Amino acid sequence: MESFGGQPNRIEKNTVIKGDITSQADFRIDGKLEGNVKTSGKVVIGKDGLIKGKVECVNADIEGNFNGELYVSELLSLKSAAKIEGTVNVSKLAVEPGATFNASCTMGKGMPAATHKMQPNKVNEPAKVS
Repeated sequence: MESFGGQPNRIEKNTVIKGDITSQADFRIDGKLEGNVKTSGKVVIGKDGLIKGKVECVNADIEGNFNGELYVSELLSLKSAAKIEGTVNVSKLAVEPGATFNASCTMGKGMPAATHKMQPNKVNEPAKVS
């Protein structure tokens, strides 16, 4: 796992965490996380891993279970044992045969609309007749 902003973080098997995580580095989950993850790195959910919540990341490799909202700005890779439920917004998607993908999926920029800068509304001017 390549680190983008520091040492990779790891939640080991048989560990359960309830809460939100924000990091500049990659994250690997082999345990269970109920909460949100926001990172400028990569999220990996191992075979025994489970996330219930919202995840925002650059890349993601999922072999375990995910239930919630997933926003991936680049590549989401689903391994054959992956089980995904919820909503997914990605730029690119790779799915191995055998993966379970029961989610509504939007392909585009990968990040929720709330994270994009809003443009001010332009006021329409009346048409001028010459």
